[in-house]
Amino acid sequence: MNLTPIDIKILALLQQNASLTAAEIGEQVNLSASPCWRRINRLEKEGLIEKRVALLNAEKLGLGLVIFARIRLSRNDEGSLQSFEASVRGFAEVVECYTVTGSADYFLKIITRDIKHYDRFLRRHLLQAPQVRDINSNVAVTQIKYSTELPLESHL
Repeated sequence: MNLTPIDIKILALLQQNASLTAAEIGEQVNLSASPCWRRINRLEKEGLIEKRVALLNAEKLGLGLVIFARIRLSRNDEGSLQSFEASVRGFAEVVECYTVTGSADYFLKIITRDIKHYDRFLRRHLLQAPQVRDINSNVAVTQIKYSTELPLESHL
């Protein structure tokens, strides 16, 4: 995909604040509103901009516990993988899930209210999945960095 420096600047601005108007973005990248809007529209159609969302404050919403869980499955056949992944997609507490290399099969980021809620989620959901062999959980103590922005400098 051929991205111009202006495209990269537009993407960077939208990553920082998706509520900016085309006119506000255009002003920062030296374009008028219409050509800027057309570029944004093209970036959306090409799939570079998937969606625009509001980032919520988890702590203010009472969702202050972040758990990183490493999951090992008892079997790695296609059916077990698909079944586990379908289950995970249905759990609101799981905000990210990755297949990984190494001693685990999956890496999950789970957000809950507190340790009691995590224990309930673990017992009622994750441990009930017949494919799960074991779970190793780590509680996040302090958040040092949090960002949803992708490193676009490599495109400049």
